[in-house]
Amino acid sequence: MFKFDEIRELIQLVGSSGVSSVEVEHAGSRLRIEGQAPVVVAAPTVVATDPGSSAQSVHPSAAPPAGGAAPAVVDEEAGLHEINSPIVGTFYRAPNPDADPYAKVGDFIERGQTLCIVEAMKLMNEIECDISGTIVKVLPENAQPVEYGESLFLIRPA
Repeated sequence: MFKFDEIRELIQLVGSSGVSSVEVEHAGSRLRIEGQAPVVVAAPTVVATDPGSSAQSVHPSAAPPAGGAAPAVVDEEAGLHEINSPIVGTFYRAPNPDADPYAKVGDFIERGQTLCIVEAMKLMNEIECDISGTIVKVLPENAQPVEYGESLFLIRPA
């Protein structure tokens, strides 16, 4: 039988290694942990082929047109810090339905400040910020289920 600490360590290893899944058999028990595959999103880039023609859509993986380079795609989320869910559960932005959210987009938050609650098996787990900065985006909706390692907040470090 697997111990809780062994299971938690395996989950952390799968989450941080990028492995899609691991299956372990030990003392007659079998454990399968599935990680998340990285998501790759490719947006079309607009490139003018010559000054007199209309623009055409080119896939970013396509070769740039002869005689010039394709324009760089600006990543709006570059340099932002992600706060991820440490557990599987239900995401709540406030301590109760009538209360204000712990943190909103645009708020400056300090390291150690509570950002939200993730409820797991009737236990309310306060999720604290690990850096100081400004909240740029709250990703899940209130009362939405979240997975282990799922991004909850995007923060611009101070």
